[in-house]
Amino acid sequence: MSTHPWHKKPKSYVIICLVAFLIIAEVLSSDLRGSYNVLIALITAVGMDWICFLLGKRKKWLADGSVITGIIIGLILSTTTSWYLIVITVIMAILSKHLIVFKKKPVFNPAAFGLLLSILLFQTGQSWWGAFGDLPVWTIGFLLVGGYLVTNRVNKFPQVFAFLSAYFLLLLLMGFMHVGEVADAFRPPFINASLFFALFMLTDPPTSPASNKDQVIFGVLSAIVGVGVYVFFGGLMYLFIGLLISNAYQVARSRK
Repeated sequence: MSTHPWHKKPKSYVIICLVAFLIIAEVLSSDLRGSYNVLIALITAVGMDWICFLLGKRKKWLADGSVITGIIIGLILSTTTSWYLIVITVIMAILSKHLIVFKKKPVFNPAAFGLLLSILLFQTGQSWWGAFGDLPVWTIGFLLVGGYLVTNRVNKFPQVFAFLSAYFLLLLLMGFMHVGEVADAFRPPFINASLFFALFMLTDPPTSPASNKDQVIFGVLSAIVGVGVYVFFGGLMYLFIGLLISNAYQVARSRK
């Protein structure tokens, strides 16, 4: 049994911050559809994760990872998303966690994997409402405070700084070169999405490197791929593609 209190575990920090974001977003928007979607995603994620553990006949099951995946998906998908699409998105995310593995760890960030597939297969809307994409700009402060606490707890500052530095620098360069509509990336909900992504998805310990050098490479690669996809294709899936490519690269490096 772990000797660390629940509230001091890294995943506990993430859950507490995500729930706080949910409450803040709901209070300021007065729209309960978001909470309804998060509840559906959460129940589906925990239930599917439990089923996978039973089928895999594993001895220890912890629900915290599936709780985080469910909440993140619920906070990102549009509040108008149909319940069955939420369920399908979460199931794809949890299945990737159990089926696409390397050295008993998931290869891809589950939430990013499920959300990307949901865009490609069902064209689901993603408003990032839980990242305050539809709220006043000052609410970004909540993202930064919560993100700092989580990033500090999981020791991912090199990764976050590398990603955000490369991401915004590349966007600025593209803007000076008049390539694509990069100005939108500095406005809500894109700016909210990039910050939430960097602080709460890119930092996922099971699917990202531990050493400072590898974190920098991981963050820069995610930014380069993400910006490239954004500039040439647009949409909101560019962040997920950048992260998943980096996940795959990390596994490929570790196999050498």
